[in-house]
Amino acid sequence: MAPYESDDTRDDTAEADGRHSARRKAARYVVPVAVVGVAAATIGLVPALADSGDPDLPKINAQQLIEKIAKSDVQRLSGTVKVSTDLGLPSLGGLESSLASGAVKGGGDGSAADPASKLTELLSGTHTLRVAGDGPDRQKLSLVESAAEYSLVHNGKDVWGYDSKSNEVYHGTAAEHGDKGKEQRVPATPKDFADEALKSVDDTTSVTVDGTAQVAGRDAYKLVIKPKHASGTTVGAISIAVDSRTGLPLKFTLTPASGGAAVLDAGFTQISFAAPAASTFDFTPPKGAKITEEKDGTAGEHARKPGAPRQGLTPPKDFSQDKGLAKDGMKVIGKGWNSIATFDTGAKGGLPTDSGSGNLSGFLGSLGDHVTGTFGKGTVFSTRLVNALITDDGKVYAGAVTKEALVKAADTAR
Repeated sequence: MAPYESDDTRDDTAEADGRHSARRKAARYVVPVAVVGVAAATIGLVPALADSGDPDLPKINAQQLIEKIAKSDVQRLSGTVKVSTDLGLPSLGGLESSLASGAVKGGGDGSAADPASKLTELLSGTHTLRVAGDGPDRQKLSLVESAAEYSLVHNGKDVWGYDSKSNEVYHGTAAEHGDKGKEQRVPATPKDFADEALKSVDDTTSVTVDGTAQVAGRDAYKLVIKPKHASGTTVGAISIAVDSRTGLPLKFTLTPASGGAAVLDAGFTQISFAAPAASTFDFTPPKGAKITEEKDGTAGEHARKPGAPRQGLTPPKDFSQDKGLAKDGMKVIGKGWNSIATFDTGAKGGLPTDSGSGNLSGFLGSLGDHVTGTFGKGTVFSTRLVNALITDDGKVYAGAVTKEALVKAADTAR
């Protein structure tokens, strides 16, 4: 019974309606909300934190477990989340920080406290987050570092970002209820990642329940999502530990098809469902702090340029509004896990150059693999999950697929 593998037999129509309803409800509430987009939108998916025992729980099938996640309505919680990301990116000697800063200055407000730049740190390494939530209007996320802390607070209409290292504050405006066009979210908790993963479930996907586990002292079921046909995709499997009582995802794990360590690992190490103290969400800029206000006319969007990627794991459907990103609107080739996004930058001659760094093109080129095909010539940039081909005539092909799949897509499109 695609896409859910279960011994239970159900009416196909009822199952489809229930599945679609479950997916819609699963994305209803996340922590945190009302923050900016991160450019690496296509990474979304985490080795699991240490389990302790396999609790004896009532039997449940994949459809029932997904419905349990969808019905989960945890409004209040606090806890600690450990996030580890291993995309296999080369060390750029600090260049990645400069590029992120430049991107923010070009499209944001240039503040060290702007979530657009600060939360890009989650794209590599291991980080500890403290999270708290009390309904849809109050959330807090703190990125704990060795000698500093970054906090992102959403309280009512206000969104505050504070970087203790630079003593800078960023102040923005949250999206109003029902304003879906302004809703922005940064994946940081297992539920955030699980919601995105469940959106990708279709008839190319196998979904099963693979036993139980204990995470952060809570009994949980293990939901496993993986491609039915592994050929061409870089995704191996996704494992989600789901709290047996509340239905809240407690841990999210993405392993690549190539094996080895997980690409992304996010899981609670501590969690409480008691209401956090109201003072948790209070914020007053420290004395002497530099305060940057969100740009006028961008409330809820944090200075996102028209057509630029919104936050999340799903790329925008159309890049055509932003001529700096794409000459033509983005198109999708293929289906399911083998989907490839493609668009034309309009930049001929291969890799783009930077006016402030004449050697940028050559440096970036040295990091990729040069390939040829009937499409011509190009360069493939690879991670353990997402790969991208930039052709010499300015076209881009990207997805969670192999280098060979990108070349084949470019040849076919030619």
